[in-house]
Amino acid sequence: MELHDSIENIVLENPIRIVFSNKKNKSNEYEKVKINKKELKDREIYQLEKFTKTQVFHENIEKEELKERMISMMDKFKQLSAISKEYNFDIRISKKGKVFFSKHEQKNKINISSDHNKKKNYILQEGMIIPPLIDLGVFSKEGKIINSKYDKFKQINRFVEIIDHEVKNIEKDYSKESENVLHILDFGCGKSYLTFIIYYYFTEIKKMNVRITGLDLKKDVIKNCNQVAEKYNYKNLKFELGDINGYKYENNVDMVITLHACDTATDYALFNAINWNAKMIFSVPCCQHEINSTINPNKLGILTKYGIVQERVSALFTDAIRANLLEAMGYKTQLLEFIDIENSPKNILIRAVKTNISKDKKRKAIDEIEKMREEFKFDQTLYNLLKDRLEVL
Repeated sequence: MELHDSIENIVLENPIRIVFSNKKNKSNEYEKVKINKKELKDREIYQLEKFTKTQVFHENIEKEELKERMISMMDKFKQLSAISKEYNFDIRISKKGKVFFSKHEQKNKINISSDHNKKKNYILQEGMIIPPLIDLGVFSKEGKIINSKYDKFKQINRFVEIIDHEVKNIEKDYSKESENVLHILDFGCGKSYLTFIIYYYFTEIKKMNVRITGLDLKKDVIKNCNQVAEKYNYKNLKFELGDINGYKYENNVDMVITLHACDTATDYALFNAINWNAKMIFSVPCCQHEINSTINPNKLGILTKYGIVQERVSALFTDAIRANLLEAMGYKTQLLEFIDIENSPKNILIRAVKTNISKDKKRKAIDEIEKMREEFKFDQTLYNLLKDRLEVL
C-alpha cells in the first residue's frame, strides 16, 4: 500500500493520537512529533507537539489539514504510530523507501472523553480575558493561547490546580458573602505575573475575599508591581520591600506561597509560615546548595563520587527533610511534580496543610531526619531553626 493510501486509511478512522519517530536525517531539527486530537465546543482540531532536543513547539491545525500534514511529516520520519477508538496503526518506511503498513483492531475499545480535551479541565481557560496572561504574552487580547506559550500556560494552570485542590475545603468560609478575609503572603514574588494570576483566580473565579502581599528585595520590582496592580484595579493586592528572614506581618497569615526562593531563603519562608501557624503552604524551592556543600557520607560514598549525582541527591534530600520537618510541625505534607522535568529540573512543589498529626507520626518524621544526618553529616537551615522545638516533641 502506498504512503498516501496508508495515511488516508488512518485519517478516515478519526485518529486520537499520532506519533512520528526515527527521523530520516540528522539535519531534521525535530526528534519526534506528536499529534493529539482536541475536541472544542464547536469543532475538532489537532494539536502538534514538535520536540527538539531542548524545546517543545505547539501548533493547532484544523481536521481538514491533517492528511496533508501527516504526509509532509513522513518526508522527515521513517516511522508512524497511531491510535483511534477502534484500531492501532503503524507505518514504517525501509531504507529503500518501501512502505510497510499495518492495522490492528483494538482489544479494548477507547472511549473518547474529556481526558483527550485537557483544555476543558483547565481552571484558567482559553477565551477568558485575564489581563496578567495577556501582558505576559500567554494570551492574545482576545483570550486565545499564543502557540509558543502553551507550555507556560500549562505550568501556570498546574500551580493554580495544586492550590485549588486545598482551597475547595475553605472557599465557603471566605466567600464574598462573608466578612472573613484570606490573608496570603507571596515571598520572593519578583516581577513574575503569577501573583497577579493567583489574585485573579481567587477574586474572579472563586469569588473569595483575599488580601495578597508580595514581598521582594528589589525596590524597582516592588514599584513596578504596585503600578501594575493599580492598573488592573486589584485593590487587595500590594507589594512590599523586605527580606524573607525576619519579615513582620501585622495580620494572621492563612497561606504562604514561595516560588523559586533561592537556596536557604525557602527555609526561612517555611520557618516564618510555621511561626505564623499558616493554614496552607505552597513552595517551589530553587538553587539548593547547602546540603550539597556539606554532605559527607559514612558508607554511601558512591552518592558523592559524581558531582551531578551529588547535586541532584542533595536537592532531593533537602526537600525530603523540609517535608518531614513540616510534618513534625503539624502539617500534612506532599511533594508534587509542579512541571514536567523536561521543562525544568526545579519541578518539585511542597504542599503543606495544617492538620492534626499524631505525636507518633511527628516523632517518626524527626527520627528519619536524624538517621539521615547520622549517615550523611550535613547542615540544613530549617532543621537548625526548628531544632529546639524538635527536641521537646
